[in-house]
Amino acid sequence: MATPEFIRDLRTSIGRQLLWLPGVSAVVFDDRGRVLLGKRVDTGGWSVIGGIPEPGEQPAETAVREVYEETAVRVVPEEVVLIETMPPTHYPNGDVCQFMDVTLRCRAIGGEARVNDDESLEVGWFAVDALPELKEYALTRIKRALEAGPTWFQGMGEEPPAEQP
Repeated sequence: MATPEFIRDLRTSIGRQLLWLPGVSAVVFDDRGRVLLGKRVDTGGWSVIGGIPEPGEQPAETAVREVYEETAVRVVPEEVVLIETMPPTHYPNGDVCQFMDVTLRCRAIGGEARVNDDESLEVGWFAVDALPELKEYALTRIKRALEAGPTWFQGMGEEPPAEQP
């Protein structure tokens, strides 16, 4: 994901030290039950769509904006799937960030999936039983978005619901 200007400005003051940031992930489904994924420029891997909210932006607004910016697909956020603090990420340039991710299940309402910015190599719709290789965090978000039930909050003393066979 591209680094927003307000974070580059912060880095001029705080240097490379740990920066605590919000993040928003969007698990987008179409009317056929397929999930929208992007192949990221920075990692070369497939993932759910996500990004950092602009100052003052609500998570649902971030999901709508990020999905459109990266894929040209229009979405409506439907529910909060999970809220989770991720382990710190150490970037090659020495920056350290830790994200609190809010994952939203979204429904596609328009647009044709395509690469729409410089953050993705490819974008596409995938059947949930035919996903490309994904990192565990992306798989977890997709699994939670498919489950009926309450939002899962990390660290609340309960393990996440058991996976169905």
